[in-house]
Amino acid sequence: MLEGIKVIEMATYIAAPGAGGILADWGAEVLKIEPLAGCPMRYTMKNVGADHLKGSPIFDLDNRGKKGLAIDTSKPEGVEAVKRLVKDADVFITNVRPGGLERAGLDYESLKKVNPRLVYASVTGYGLEGPDRDRPGFDIAAFYARSGIGWLQTVKGKEPVTLRTGIGDHTTSMATVGGILAALVERQKTGTGRLVEASLLRAGIYAAGSDTAVQLRYGKLGSTKSRHEALMPISNFFKTKDKWIVIVPRQGSVDWGAVCRAVGKPELIDDPRFDDPKKRRANAAEIVDILDAAFAEHDVEHWRAKLDAEDIIWAPLMSPADVHADPQAKASGAYVEVPEEDGSGTYLSPASPIRFPGYDDTPKSASPALGQHTLETLKSAGFSDAEIETLRSAGAIK
Repeated sequence: MLEGIKVIEMATYIAAPGAGGILADWGAEVLKIEPLAGCPMRYTMKNVGADHLKGSPIFDLDNRGKKGLAIDTSKPEGVEAVKRLVKDADVFITNVRPGGLERAGLDYESLKKVNPRLVYASVTGYGLEGPDRDRPGFDIAAFYARSGIGWLQTVKGKEPVTLRTGIGDHTTSMATVGGILAALVERQKTGTGRLVEASLLRAGIYAAGSDTAVQLRYGKLGSTKSRHEALMPISNFFKTKDKWIVIVPRQGSVDWGAVCRAVGKPELIDDPRFDDPKKRRANAAEIVDILDAAFAEHDVEHWRAKLDAEDIIWAPLMSPADVHADPQAKASGAYVEVPEEDGSGTYLSPASPIRFPGYDDTPKSASPALGQHTLETLKSAGFSDAEIETLRSAGAIK
């Protein structure tokens, strides 16, 4: 769908490369520019001592289907090479800190002089303005801790729980893609590009927007309660004989009776301790104990039939291994086959987040080796052999 769109991505780690990866899945030509030492994510599995494992799944997820260039933009020759590549590009994505881009002459104001049609996507921890514009910000810091999400996820009186790898990054990747595509639509009307500014902090604040909106409107917000202190005690996790499940009731008392019938305790519906929402909140611990005992008697397959019969919204708590075995995940198109780097076959990886029925979003190539396409890309961009040798002699390319 994005065939003919040329993207230059000068970025490392996850959030910005994730945006480029989605665009590549959707057909854009993405040129990934890395420093000569490579993106640190290339070596993720090796860094944790798993040297025997093949590839780097975290890096490969966000970089499949791209062409790989290694250019040292700390050297003026490297900067000039990037600018020449930008001349006919549609999109430029970067997560280099703003101050560094300005010093190198690769910030938006500099590149729009090279290519006024350029859509320039900046992905930072904290945004392009303010005292922390140049502060490094991984997702657990900027997206999770500083946005309020980490506080919201912490049960009152308990220790904070960490964020798993890339969750905030990939949320920001999806937001960045939306901004890029909006700017491309605008360019069709105006003929000029624009700056698209994404940050982990802003994406995190929006991701927590329902709670944030309450805080902003009312000036206060309830803390996250333990299971036995839930405001709606049936809106909760419960342990069956073999797995945890979560129940998500509709507002009001619609599902109170349904849950009572599902667990075989219809007498609880009109029990004077529980017969209105305020009483159920006041006696939440007692309700949770009763339901815990009931759910523990049978496995999740038993409860699947009972809960579905009452049209209750619920789901099992699954590990990624469980999810892979779930036929619904496969039916949703959640996985794709990615070519192995050596051409020996394919391996399974998460698909990009949106499905377009009838469109083949299978990645056409593996993630590139470091600098794999540097020479061919420069030659196709009009660099002469002498110019390429000058870049090599200056230590600006690999």
